Amino acid sequence: MTATLTADQPAAPTAETLLLLDDVHTWYGQIRALQGITVELSRGEIVTLIGANGAGKTTTLKTISGLLHPRQGRVLFAGNDVSRTPPHRLVAQGIGHAPEGRRIFSRLTVLENLQMGGYTRKPAEIREDLERVMVLFPRLRERMTQQGGTLSGGEQQMLAIGRALMSRPRVLLLDEPSLGLAPILVQQIFSIVREINAQGTSILLVEQNALQALNIAHRGYVLQTGRVVLTGTAAELTANETVRKAYLGED
Repeated sequence: MTATLTADQPAAPTAETLLLLDDVHTWYGQIRALQGITVELSRGEIVTLIGANGAGKTTTLKTISGLLHPRQGRVLFAGNDVSRTPPHRLVAQGIGHAPEGRRIFSRLTVLENLQMGGYTRKPAEIREDLERVMVLFPRLRERMTQQGGTLSGGEQQMLAIGRALMSRPRVLLLDEPSLGLAPILVQQIFSIVREINAQGTSILLVEQNALQALNIAHRGYVLQTGRVVLTGTAAELTANETVRKAYLGED
């Protein structure tokens, strides 16, 4: 794939930059999963990462949230180098992560799952954040005493996102929020993602459904074998012939 829109040099932080991966190399053991990627997220943006399985999308989110640490390069959040910061401190600083596969606590109730997400908050703040989540996901209000493992797939996804929002993040990392959901629920989830962004949360979105992702994103990056090979506005990527053939299902 030709990197027609990518810059030759890593992007420098700007006044509006909230999150920056600067020439990041991340390894799994002896395997280099990220090979010098540079990704930027500004305040108020939705940015999507597109790519085939194994391209490095989930690894990118794990590197940001502290589950993995880069061997080279830096992760900057609000101008501070957080490359070696442990995950719980990143949550407190304002990075929330709704991981692939939801990873809810199946034996805890919906309320208890949400309270776990707000462990960095004060009791009064938790009550306020709970109400915000209930407004975004009315279905969860009806399931507050139900165990997480008994929820439907769509409800579990709502719970995973809601749990991440309980820490009141400035940046929300979303990994495959539509995975395994019926089309009508996919539309609902993406509508809620728009609303979360409209409320002031910047979002970095990994999504296999590239068309849906580009429909709500401001910008995007195409990853291939651990490298950024293409970047541009959502409109530019949607119109790009290579993207259309490889990721939007066009012949």
